[in-house]
Amino acid sequence: MNSNEVVNKVPNIPPANTDVAGEQQAQQPGLDFIRQVISEDLATGKTNEVVTRFPPEPNGYLHIGHVKAICLNFGVAKEYGGYCNLRFDDTNPDAEEQEYVDGIANDVKWLGFDWKGEPCYASSYFDQLYTWAVQLIQQGDAYVDLQSPEQIRLNRGNFNEAGKNSPYRDASVEENLARFEHMRDGTFKEGEAVLRAKIDMASANVHMRDPILYRVLHSEHHQTGDKWKIYPMYDYAHPLSDAIEGVTHSLCTLEFQDHRAFYDWVIEKVHSESIPRQYESSRLNIDYTITSKRKLRRLVEGEFVHGWDDPRMPTVVGMRRRGFTAEGLRDFCKRVGVSKTDGVVDVAMLEFCIRQSLENSAARGMAVLNPLKVTLTNLPEDMDLTHARHPNVDMGDRVIPLTKEIYIDRKDFEEVPPKGFKRLVPNGEVRLRHAYVIKCDEIIKDAQGEVIELKCSIDPETLGKNPEGRKVKGVIHWVSANKGVTAEVRVYDRLFSVSNPEEGDDFLANLNPDSLKVIQAVIEPALAQAQPEDRFQFEREGYFVADRYDHSAQKPVFNRILDLRDSFKPEKK
Repeated sequence: MNSNEVVNKVPNIPPANTDVAGEQQAQQPGLDFIRQVISEDLATGKTNEVVTRFPPEPNGYLHIGHVKAICLNFGVAKEYGGYCNLRFDDTNPDAEEQEYVDGIANDVKWLGFDWKGEPCYASSYFDQLYTWAVQLIQQGDAYVDLQSPEQIRLNRGNFNEAGKNSPYRDASVEENLARFEHMRDGTFKEGEAVLRAKIDMASANVHMRDPILYRVLHSEHHQTGDKWKIYPMYDYAHPLSDAIEGVTHSLCTLEFQDHRAFYDWVIEKVHSESIPRQYESSRLNIDYTITSKRKLRRLVEGEFVHGWDDPRMPTVVGMRRRGFTAEGLRDFCKRVGVSKTDGVVDVAMLEFCIRQSLENSAARGMAVLNPLKVTLTNLPEDMDLTHARHPNVDMGDRVIPLTKEIYIDRKDFEEVPPKGFKRLVPNGEVRLRHAYVIKCDEIIKDAQGEVIELKCSIDPETLGKNPEGRKVKGVIHWVSANKGVTAEVRVYDRLFSVSNPEEGDDFLANLNPDSLKVIQAVIEPALAQAQPEDRFQFEREGYFVADRYDHSAQKPVFNRILDLRDSFKPEKK
């Protein structure tokens, strides 16, 4: 393949961003370092077809960090005319479930990606992995260790102290083969024996100090049933699964950088015909957000949230239920880019990308979240107003009923207005959105002095045009009191109240007590006919989505996606 052919395969990518730490991401203009490597491999003939993989362990739900990995692995494969495998690295049956397998596949598809053929499983390769383990024993590159887990841990040493050889390290090949067979047959109990690579217990890289290849687990596997009593460790199964699948570029995050030496060692020792290469880039860290599976599980099991798909969770199912768009998430990952330096991304960037994706895709509607009754004293009769569902995109029209009694939002009226207030005041005028200019003529209060109703008059000459001889500055939204529909509205905010939820002794102490407020609102009738996951901009209130599970025309339920404010300032291109 010549260089001209390769140039045609390089995607049209905007100039490389600068990562959050200020480090330039790529030497070659227009390419981050991952794409630079791939371009060079194609140009030199080192790679003929780009093959990547997305390798989640099915022990939980995907989160925002996985979204970046999905966009990178599937994205570069598509950009360079290759393909990406979805592979479940299912080597730990105690933590894995079919529910997570199905959920992960659904999340990848929802994000807009697809894989070649059927999903792959590390468990499909267990026979081959076992054969290679036997080969390593026969070559003198692996041995069965009968030390206890605590002894193995203590003898491993640390960054300042070399490890100690196991007393079983120099057993004969025949002894090790027999012991490994006993491991497979279930003769050993869990924790009594492991298979270890024989590398170097004095290595400066602690991951090379005779890492464990197999452990005994008498657990049933969701794919292989009770066939196996031993299961490979992730660091052993992962590179060999890459080799079996012909992966060319194994992309992972920086925490696996020290594991790369063992990745290469395993590939070399089994004499694989396919030689994948591992490349590490920064993981996605976002302020106000936690992505630790263990801590997310604690939130769920402690009922601090309402399940894995709670719209406050950074899981894909949670963000989807919140109303985030796949397009917005992909755009966010593109803007974050790829770098070799870890940093923290401003959550406002994520919110900006979601708002951008909603601007021209979310239909408009009116909802009053804190109703105050208004009587239009001179409205001659009820009427239906027809207005576009979106001001700039053809989404058809909607009918907005205007009746003698309407609701406005309580915050849009002030009896004693603050300076600069441009909404409704006593004897003042304001325009009803898409309708008439009205004037507040009378205020009705209850026994406690609280305003419970306003009596207003319309200017009948102002439907669709400005009044003559005066200027009305304020515009407020409204809903018919008689024909509006009561709806449950869940107003979501950030789950944590501090930018670094990890600060302090317990991250749970940083939970935002106001992350969810459930209110009874009144919506225009057209909104009640929304289908689950339909998104809208409630005018002047924010972006909302019909709940994926709870919404119906008979009982509308909407989740706030985001408010309309946007504090993020994207860099100029």
